Amino acid sequence: MMGDAPLVRPATVADLPAITAIYRHHVLHGLASFEIEAPDISEMTRRYAVIRELGLPYLVAESGGRVAGYAYAAVYRARPAYRYTVEDSVYVENDCAGRGVGSALMPALIEGCAAAGRRQIIAVIGDSANHPSIRLHEKFGFQRVGLLPAVGYKFGRWVDSVLMQRDVGDGQHSPPRQPD
Repeated sequence: MMGDAPLVRPATVADLPAITAIYRHHVLHGLASFEIEAPDISEMTRRYAVIRELGLPYLVAESGGRVAGYAYAAVYRARPAYRYTVEDSVYVENDCAGRGVGSALMPALIEGCAAAGRRQIIAVIGDSANHPSIRLHEKFGFQRVGLLPAVGYKFGRWVDSVLMQRDVGDGQHSPPRQPD
């Protein structure tokens, strides 16, 4: 990755092979995702389409002419009262970790959630030892709101989830805008 700040832009279908490869690495070698088997390109394409159909942000960060990371917001829970809350995901290419890719993605992700009318973002961070992700979220105003000890089992050990949350726009301080 070059020294310039990554270019953040909306993801396209053409980015899905790179996104799939980044996610595959995290599934097979890390604890950020609790998936055990990496989804293939057709499944990642389906997931991308669902998020875009909902008008939620799905972004990539480009650096040196390649996708260095991606981020998106998805439905937090399906029940109607949760409709103003999303869950974020941020994944960085392994050899780009610690080089500002996540920090480049996060402001655009937060802005995209606000533009989509969402009021809360939840981060469900796999592994309480995932300090880079925890620090990234803290840097952008997320507060730790909970710990779910030993809720996942991967790579022969129990893994925690750290819950973090932040307001978007007016957050909890006013009712959401109702459709006309």
